[in-house]
Amino acid sequence: MDRLWAPWRVEYLTQPPAPGCIFCAEGDDRDLLIIHRTPLARVMLNRYPYCNGHLLVSLHRHTAELGEFSGEELQELLRVAALCKDVLIRSSSPDGFNIGMNLGKAAGAGVLDHLHLHVVPRWNGDSNFMSVVAEARVLPEALLATYDRLLPFFPKTEGA
Repeated sequence: MDRLWAPWRVEYLTQPPAPGCIFCAEGDDRDLLIIHRTPLARVMLNRYPYCNGHLLVSLHRHTAELGEFSGEELQELLRVAALCKDVLIRSSSPDGFNIGMNLGKAAGAGVLDHLHLHVVPRWNGDSNFMSVVAEARVLPEALLATYDRLLPFFPKTEGA
């Protein structure tokens, strides 16, 4: 029998969540998986991705309430999501995308108190048996390798 090893997942399965908000954390961008910043938003790789290139777009303001954001903030959220889609097309040639939000625990939100948007590249045939029979995902690229591959495709932003 072949075995698929994913030792990085044990952290997700056994560790309690880190204190604080992952979208408000400050430090080294690569360590935090923050790949792009604008004055109002940030883009980070999902630490536990559905597939390689799974990006999270969040506004800097810490709230989970969609209606609390200004029109400028909401426009920036979608502008940055469109940038992510363009970056993923140029870097990874996906066949499609899932782009959306999980609002509330019942909807699948893993972070309940800071609204964020998922940008997930998809390829024809990427849904495999592992998700169905083993509750696992097979990712062909290491997370930081994905970070390094995508980073050159994002524009350099001054003062963000």
